[in-house]
Amino acid sequence: MFSHIMIGTDDLEKAKAFYDAVLGTLGVAPAFVDGHRIFYRTPTGVFSVSKPINGEPATPANGGTIGFACTSPEQADAWHAAGVANGGTTCEAPPGVRQGGMGKLYLAYLRDPDGNKICALHRMPA
Repeated sequence: MFSHIMIGTDDLEKAKAFYDAVLGTLGVAPAFVDGHRIFYRTPTGVFSVSKPINGEPATPANGGTIGFACTSPEQADAWHAAGVANGGTTCEAPPGVRQGGMGKLYLAYLRDPDGNKICALHRMPA
């Protein structure tokens, strides 16, 4: 459905260090730097971070969350730990299992250094 997702940052070097660490836990190679943007390319899509083209400060989406697929709860925990160690802050409830309309999910939430809300998600077996 998606070709790419792009979010904003005011500090590209800090964003690269943060996302290289958290996405590295998912097996994603370090970002390719293209001037004022960084790109993480995978077979299923592209995630990128950019300084706003209009020159205004970057702002996080109110109500927005970007989710990253994980293969296990342990991978989600490693993702979360890497994020906290690299300038992210935990948000929502602590990492763990949530039961809802989508079944049993293992979720871990962070705010990146720019305040964007991101999530590691593992779908638990029924």
